[in-house]
Parts: sequence; C-alpha cells; structure tokens
Amino acid sequence: MKDHRINRKKLHPLENIVAITIVAVICNMNIWEDIVWFGRVKKDFFSKFLDLKNGIPSKDTFRRFFAALDPKVFEFHFLQWAQSLVANMNKEFVSIDGKTIRQASRMEDNPIHLVSAWASNNELILGQLKTEEKSNEITAIPHLLDSLFLEGAIVTIDAMGCQKEIVKKIVEKEADYIVALKENHPILLDDVTRSFEHKPCHDFYQTLDYGHGRIEERKCSVITDLNFILDRDSWSKLQSIVRIESQRTMKKTGEIQEETRYYITSACIAELISKAIRWHWGIENKLHYCLDVTFGEDSSSKRAGFSAQNFSLITKIVLNLIRKNEEKDIESGRFSKWTSIKSKRRRAIYCDDYIFELLNLI
Repeated sequence: MKDHRINRKKLHPLENIVAITIVAVICNMNIWEDIVWFGRVKKDFFSKFLDLKNGIPSKDTFRRFFAALDPKVFEFHFLQWAQSLVANMNKEFVSIDGKTIRQASRMEDNPIHLVSAWASNNELILGQLKTEEKSNEITAIPHLLDSLFLEGAIVTIDAMGCQKEIVKKIVEKEADYIVALKENHPILLDDVTRSFEHKPCHDFYQTLDYGHGRIEERKCSVITDLNFILDRDSWSKLQSIVRIESQRTMKKTGEIQEETRYYITSACIAELISKAIRWHWGIENKLHYCLDVTFGEDSSSKRAGFSAQNFSLITKIVLNLIRKNEEKDIESGRFSKWTSIKSKRRRAIYCDDYIFELLNLI
C-alpha cells in the first residue's frame, strides 16, 4: 500500500506499523496500549525484519494511522492477498453474510456493519465490505462480488441477498448460486411451494447426523421443472428450486423441532446443494463466532475514524494466517490444521520461530 500520511509525519514506516499490529494481534494483543507494550518487549524480534531506527511507534501513532487509513484501499490489498491463498475455486463453497461490530456501533450514530465472503473448503476469509446498515447488504453484496474471483465456485447467500441483480452478478462471475427464499418474495415463494406440492422431484439427498445432544435428519429435494415459476426467466441461469426439510430430536427431552426452507439455484445436484447449504453456516460458526469469542471483536471500543473497520481487517488477516497454517504432529509426522486458534495464539507468544512460521517466513 501507499502511505497515506504526509512526509513530515512519517517517523515510522507504514510496514512497521502494520507488521507490529498483525504480529501483536496474533499474540492476543487487541488494544493499542497492549500492542505498543508488545512491540517494545519484542523489539529484538521485530529488528530482524524491520527498520526500527526510530523505535516502536506510540499508541497515538497506531490509533491515528488506522483511523486515517482508507479502508477501501486496505480492503483492496487484502482481497488480492486472500485470493492468492486459495489454490482452486472449483466447487468451493463461498458464503456471503453480514455482521455488526456491536460495541463500536453502540458508540456511534451509524452502526458498523461488515459484509464478508467466506471460503468454506479453504476456511479463509476472501474479503469484506462495510455497509451503513444491515438493509444496505443488498447494495453492498454486488460490489463485494465484483472484487472476488469466483469462477467455478458455488455462492450461498441468505434471503437478504435474494435479488435478481445479485444473482446476475454471480452468474457473470462464472459461478453458481444458491439463494435462500423467504417472505420478501411472496409470489416467488408461493410458486416454489406450489411446485413441491404438484411436481415430482428431479433429485433427492438425505443425511442423518448425531451430535450436540441431538439427532438431525435433513432431506434435500430438487425440482428442475419450473413451469409453475411465473418469473423464472428474470432470474439468471435459474435451473432448479430446492426444499430443505430438517427434523431435530433432542436426546434428553425427546423434543422434536421441524423446519422447512426453500432456495433457488443454478445447480441441479441434490447432494452438492445440500452440502453447500449446510456449509453456509460455517460463516457464522467459523468466522463470526470466532471473531467475537476468540478475538473479542464485539467488545472492541475502537471508533475513531476508520479504526474499527481497519482493525477488523487486521483480525481477518490474522485469522487467515492461523487457519492456513498446518502443523506437523510429532508422533504421526502428519501435517494438520486442527490445532485450535486459541492454542496457536498462545504458542506464538512464547516462540518467535512459531510467529515466523505463521507468517510463512520460514
């Protein structure tokens, strides 16, 4: 990135500020004071690859830098880097969903709502884009799609993104889509439910899962005969409609919960569709939940300028670095990425070589 500061205020190079912040967040430092303290304690470590002739920046320098940094520029470079981490997008499940940074939003009149793209197979964040509020996801999603390489991928979006322009954009990116359908399109929803009452299924796939104190059965029914869908031609490359029926039985109480959901899609294979819909929730469990619980994003009070938005991107960089890292098991000699994020961050605090490994520098 180009440095956004004027020359007379460049006492500390851009790469110093960004690198120290990334490494500090890896090591569980999430506020400016802790980042500065960490930089001073680890000065010898940072001196190995940074020019620290002016020492470690102050907390005010960190705060002002990220408050003034244009998030659009930062997001652009993040996108370029994130895309380079994904070797193959073919049959990759890309989930798109939004999240509000709660603490920062409570302190501001305008909530900070971020729309992110999550690659389920690679377990990586592909990009993010800020919207003014949740309802503006409709206008933000096409801009996020524009910046992503999606050829061969399957994009899943909740009912908020069930819009003709969004579907068209996904098709233009040479990807398939699976979009949830709810009451925001009452006529289309009525046509779809009527189809499942009168039309035979083209394909069917069923799963049975045990875990978390419950038994869950899911049935995925796919219909490719779209004669009952009056508006079918206005949805780009619409190939089939989908019904997901789930039944959860609680082991302790015997309580049964049933739910039926509908989708429109450019895909036709029930097994693939079922897996994509199931994996869509990875953006909640493996991204949003992780950012809140492991990185404490919801409790962050950063609010000056673009601080909250830019620091959210820093945490996503760190999350990608940690998720991409594979460790060699001492006993088996096999590589695995299943060591917990919390454990990896804890190890990094005590081992400089491990930080270099996470940064892919050794």
